[in-house]
Amino acid sequence: MKVAIVGASGAVGQEFLRILEERNFPINDLVLFGSERSAGKTYNFKGKDYTVKRLQHNDDFKDVDFAFTSAGGGISKEFAETITKHGAIMIDNSSAFRMDKDVPLVVPEVNAEDALNRPRNIIANPNCTTIMMVVVLKPIEQLSHIKRVRISSYQSASGAGAAAMAEVQQQYKELVETGEVKTIQKFPHQLAYNVIPQIDVFTENGYTKEEMKMFNETQKIMHSDIKTSATCVRVSSLRSHSEAVWIETEKPLDVEEVRKAIAAAPGCKVKDDPNAGLYPMPLESAGHDDIYVGRIRKDLADDNSITLWLTGDQIRKGAALNAVQIAEYLIKKER
Repeated sequence: MKVAIVGASGAVGQEFLRILEERNFPINDLVLFGSERSAGKTYNFKGKDYTVKRLQHNDDFKDVDFAFTSAGGGISKEFAETITKHGAIMIDNSSAFRMDKDVPLVVPEVNAEDALNRPRNIIANPNCTTIMMVVVLKPIEQLSHIKRVRISSYQSASGAGAAAMAEVQQQYKELVETGEVKTIQKFPHQLAYNVIPQIDVFTENGYTKEEMKMFNETQKIMHSDIKTSATCVRVSSLRSHSEAVWIETEKPLDVEEVRKAIAAAPGCKVKDDPNAGLYPMPLESAGHDDIYVGRIRKDLADDNSITLWLTGDQIRKGAALNAVQIAEYLIKKER
């Protein structure tokens, strides 16, 4: 099988290489693409070096089976036809196609079968915070229909890419050495020793694009009228996002049945013994595939609501892993 990675030099592109190797994805040939700046860089995969090619409008994608793209929405839109014209399945990590009616938006633990119907040979990877949440919502939805979800997210620097991770590290370095932050480029404000209640740009209704993604994408993935209201916040952790989630269902649910349902669900790991100091934290979910869930309890303000805390690796399950799992599902079903 021939696989392409577009945006190979970025944080998600590098994670693709690690995950494909870890999961022993069936690759006969690998081709890496990047910008003019990245072209010529060399990366090792399974003991062999591969050189990044400059992404161009040509026939480089001929015979490619899967193209994992993570180079931004503009690049995805510009090159989608070039990538797919010879039959490659494009699994796109940007927001470019997520809400297009003829492009499935897929989280394999929730709606894997949607990937089988792809008129344009494009499958969209959802937003990272949405992916992590719906993996946990799915087993609850099977107990009782979810009407509303309220979320406060705590999103690490990794969500803004490798350069953003480097920036927050640089800010801490500058504070230690000079007592003053001089480097502010990837975020609207200093992130070190701070939290920023803005991820992406604000829309007319006062919510950011990130928050609206959670509203729209959750409905599409779950094929549901579920309504979400989110406040997405950037925090100074380096990797892994966390979310505090309030879930209102049609009928009241027992905490223990919710805990058991989540523990049995694919992609979830319950860590929930607060009296022993046992609850998920981003430091431990970093580098792992599962979404860690804890602090599961009844909502004191609503008898029909459960509240919980979750954390997961944004670069893995929130991006690269989810895309690779989509491809694995298609191999199993179609090849």
